[in-house]
Amino acid sequence: MIPFLYAIVSLMDVLSDVLAVMRTGRPRSARVAWRAPWAQEFAPAPGSAGFHVLARGSCVLLRAGAEPLRLAAGDIVFRAHGDGHTLADSPGTRPILPACGPDDMAGLPAFAAAGPAGDADATVTLCGAYELAPELVHPMIHDLPDLIHIPAGRHPRLAATVEHLAAELIDPGPGSTALIPALLDTMLVHLLRTCLTGDHPTGWAAALSDPVTGAALRAMHREPGRDWTVAALAAEGGLSRAPFARRFTEQLGRPPLTYLTWWRMAVAAGLLRSTDLTLGAVADRVGYGSEFAFATAFKRRFGVPPGRYRTGFR
Repeated sequence: MIPFLYAIVSLMDVLSDVLAVMRTGRPRSARVAWRAPWAQEFAPAPGSAGFHVLARGSCVLLRAGAEPLRLAAGDIVFRAHGDGHTLADSPGTRPILPACGPDDMAGLPAFAAAGPAGDADATVTLCGAYELAPELVHPMIHDLPDLIHIPAGRHPRLAATVEHLAAELIDPGPGSTALIPALLDTMLVHLLRTCLTGDHPTGWAAALSDPVTGAALRAMHREPGRDWTVAALAAEGGLSRAPFARRFTEQLGRPPLTYLTWWRMAVAAGLLRSTDLTLGAVADRVGYGSEFAFATAFKRRFGVPPGRYRTGFR
């Protein structure tokens, strides 16, 4: 994963910044082979995101209040919010394995493989899970659907990453402990790219691709501590103040300076979690002229003063 400070200082890529701020812990992955009848329940895991890839065979994904989703070989499902669900060979099979929740995930190794890998009749799944800091989950992620189905063959780069990840899980070699988390991070980027592209983008997808709103977002992320005004942000996109403010708010559901404050607090929280910068230095990095003003804004956002927030991660 790209170090937090490098992402904030050196990158002008909004998605990279978002991932750097909200990711925590290490990603985990497993490749499992199943023989029918089988069913695996996955309990809700707030503060996480995850994926399933059907590497071989077919299965159904079951969720409360939704029709069964049938998956074929090569299909990928992305769960942006850690919602509960079940994978099974058929809708009528009852889960026979213990539910997998966030506490269970914490005890698993970073990667694993299980089941009869050489059995040609087995269904094979590849899954991955990511821990997210709940208070730092970006609006871009909040706006995604609960479950996104990516049919096989739609995204070659994503498929190539899946193939490489599966090979390392089946036959780990020297360096796999470092390579597999890197592949999982790559997988997450490709999954979010897939979610944010399309023929008719809306919301964050539209904002990031829009030459006006996208330029303003990149400017805020590049220099969160600058004394931005709506007029200055509008100038980044080459538009006058009033039409820019309307355009930004229509696309993202919040005015530009409201988002700027949210992003500043997210950057500040990331710095408090991962560095030993003084509170004054953090305040300066995110555009506050005094520790008092910064502490007031931070407590309003997170419910605790910045010093106490930092103590929780030491």
